Amino acid sequence: MPQPQPSWTLDELAHAGPEHLDPAFVAGFDRKQGYPDPTDDLDALRAHGVGPDATVVDLGAGTGRFALAAARIFGRVVAADVSPAMLATIRTRAAEAGLTTLDCVQAGFLSYDHQGTPADAVHTRHALHQLPDFWKTMALHRIAAILRPGGVLRLRDLVYDFEPAEAEAVFAGWFAAAADRDPAEGYTPEDYAEHIRTEHSTYRWLLEPMLTRAGFEIVDVTFEARLFGTYTCLRR
Repeated sequence: MPQPQPSWTLDELAHAGPEHLDPAFVAGFDRKQGYPDPTDDLDALRAHGVGPDATVVDLGAGTGRFALAAARIFGRVVAADVSPAMLATIRTRAAEAGLTTLDCVQAGFLSYDHQGTPADAVHTRHALHQLPDFWKTMALHRIAAILRPGGVLRLRDLVYDFEPAEAEAVFAGWFAAAADRDPAEGYTPEDYAEHIRTEHSTYRWLLEPMLTRAGFEIVDVTFEARLFGTYTCLRR
């Protein structure tokens, strides 16, 4: 049973973005996301000692592209998401695939209550930006608390790898790359503009100290288009 949250705790369901709670949107979510391949993330975990008996937690699991793939190679996988519609999709896909090592939990970064032995790895993709920076820091501390020493955090998110004075130019290039896309087939310039206005992506030079203060060593980081960061971190 999840523990009651203090009255000052953020309502993660309210910050999830209403579209992620809409079954119609969720039905087309993978197509809009471009069917991201989890292979690199799985390989990164294995390269840092996450073995076949491992417990892996996927926070902000979405429709389960990573969690379902992970459940085929790791001993226990927990897919956590605040959206009932997302979890319904994962449960259906897991049942169709005959996966018995995948647990689904309705919870977010601030409410997930880990059960059992400490996790060997935590994965999260394009979900942490739903939280303002204070709550990101709290979330990272909570992730560190559920990982064993040496456990792996694999974090992908929309992170700003530029200085404030460069924002207009970087965003203009981002919008141009999305021009004329069908909203059902991918993200449009207006989708990107809405993200900037209403969500909480942060600067790289703020996020990395958050990771360090939460107890992580950053062992690998790559960026794409100065906007999309991929971090592999080890819990100290």
